Amino acid sequence: MRPLSQRLTTIATLVPNGTRVCDIGCDHGYLAIYLRLQNIAKSVIAADLNELPLERAKANIKKLNANNIDLRLCDGLSGIDKSEVDTIIIAGMGGNVIAGIIERCQWAKINELTFILQPTTSAEVLREFLCKNGFDIKSETVVYENNKLYSIMLVKYTNQTASVDNGFYYIGKVKPDTENGVKYIKKQQKRLCDAAKALESIPEKHAEFLEFKSANDYITKILTE
Repeated sequence: MRPLSQRLTTIATLVPNGTRVCDIGCDHGYLAIYLRLQNIAKSVIAADLNELPLERAKANIKKLNANNIDLRLCDGLSGIDKSEVDTIIIAGMGGNVIAGIIERCQWAKINELTFILQPTTSAEVLREFLCKNGFDIKSETVVYENNKLYSIMLVKYTNQTASVDNGFYYIGKVKPDTENGVKYIKKQQKRLCDAAKALESIPEKHAEFLEFKSANDYITKILTE
């Protein structure tokens, strides 16, 4: 088996040993295969919305002689039962898409579940959804891959609505204690600064300007503490 990308390797390190995993948007199936070949996961449901990725995954599973991997054609978690999984991985999608998958799942709000989430865009949308719907972001790990920075979130449901500064939605639990962490925070800082400047002189956008400025001030404080 070819080596996993740094992004998928990092995701794999966050999977608790011996759990039953569901990988939503499994693509080629390499993560599912790795989790089984390394005996990290007890079993894996590799799910995808389209048939072609599942066909690729099926071929790879056979080629690499992996077992206890169930291929599932379904939209998000719609074809998964709560009795089948302990850990849910949703990676490589927009933050709004990930939030929608969780929101549509009637059994997602269970304390025993572990979520590993990796948005490619709109991470702030996902963080806001999680905070306002009783999910706790335990940690975030930033990886740099293909000239892009990605944050991988380890999440648990606690039924506690988090009251946080708007700036938290842009960086979450990312800390400036690693090179990638600093890069991620500075990228978000620039993004917010540019957005605030673009609205500063538009009277009807003053409320939005203040929101961006406040979020930027929060991030600046994190960087300078």
